[in-house]
Amino acid sequence: MDFTPTEDQAEARDLAARIFADLATHERLRAAGTGSDPELWKALCGAGLVAAVAELGLLGLVLLLEEQGRTTAQVPYAASCVYGQLAIAAHGTDDQRARLLPGIGDGSVVVAGAFPAQQGIRPCARGGLSGTVPVVAWLRDATHVLVADAGRRLWLVPLGEGTGTGTRVEEVELTAPWSAGRLTLDEASAEILGPGPGPGPGPGAGPGPDSGPDVYADVLATARTAFAGLQAGVCAGSLARAVAHTNTREQFGRPLATRQAVQLRAADAHMDTEAIRVTAYEAAWRRDAGLPYATHALTAAWWASEAGQRVVHTGQHLHGGAGADVGHPVHRHFLWGRQLDAYLGSGGEVLQELGELIASGS
Repeated sequence: MDFTPTEDQAEARDLAARIFADLATHERLRAAGTGSDPELWKALCGAGLVAAVAELGLLGLVLLLEEQGRTTAQVPYAASCVYGQLAIAAHGTDDQRARLLPGIGDGSVVVAGAFPAQQGIRPCARGGLSGTVPVVAWLRDATHVLVADAGRRLWLVPLGEGTGTGTRVEEVELTAPWSAGRLTLDEASAEILGPGPGPGPGPGAGPGPDSGPDVYADVLATARTAFAGLQAGVCAGSLARAVAHTNTREQFGRPLATRQAVQLRAADAHMDTEAIRVTAYEAAWRRDAGLPYATHALTAAWWASEAGQRVVHTGQHLHGGAGADVGHPVHRHFLWGRQLDAYLGSGGEVLQELGELIASGS
């Protein structure tokens, strides 16, 4: 294993860090409220940091998402890269890649993901998809949504005007400001992701060997790895703020950072953050190398969920009373950390799935 970034990955990471630092400021984040920042999204896409993910691989994306997490930048970067760029590049047809990837790269197409598999989503006899997904992160920013039905087949559903009837998006607020929505489908137009042998709902091909559980498992594992990388950045940002605060805040004439209890809490948080980072790196590296990585993705998800919530609690706690201020920058890291904990699945659920996967020998 070699987690050393390539020259291209390092350059992309450094560019992303500069853009996020310049535009994802405390003042701009406050002004954005619970929505996304269109100017920041335009800057990222204009710099080629969405289109480049196809060449940078999952490890490159994890490095970029760390930089987003450090600033809790409010853009649909993770979702559109995972459920759009990487999913379509890996599993889409030639037509789907030619039709959608250029728009995803320049930001005019944004893809959200209704994952994990939704038991209420079903193909209809007369064509189209029906059902409801209660919460889809970044749905309000999306032009398309990748939906996993109960059979673990993946469908691309276009949203907005000019795409036909049958889709409705209602605003939903989450713990973190992720522009979430409730998705209702009523015989909505959809196309299967990837090739299939027969006609299916809407303009796409029907379900085939390349549109079932194996594709679903790969996209889900990719998402878990990517969002674990995002959590590593959220935790690193929270800890950096806590370290800066405790080094400047004095109590009884001494900086808080000189207190042993503070040092131990910060050290534990650092170790947790590194565990999230290295497990995400390993899972991403294995996918890029073409190696099995499902168990590694679950391991990264477990660390991101279980350790992530510990770190953001520590970051808030080490700020003392200021950490309880919902307007303080560290509070955003707390909200993102808790939302990522929920998004990845609770530690217990992830650990159970990991145990079942290991026991099955898959």
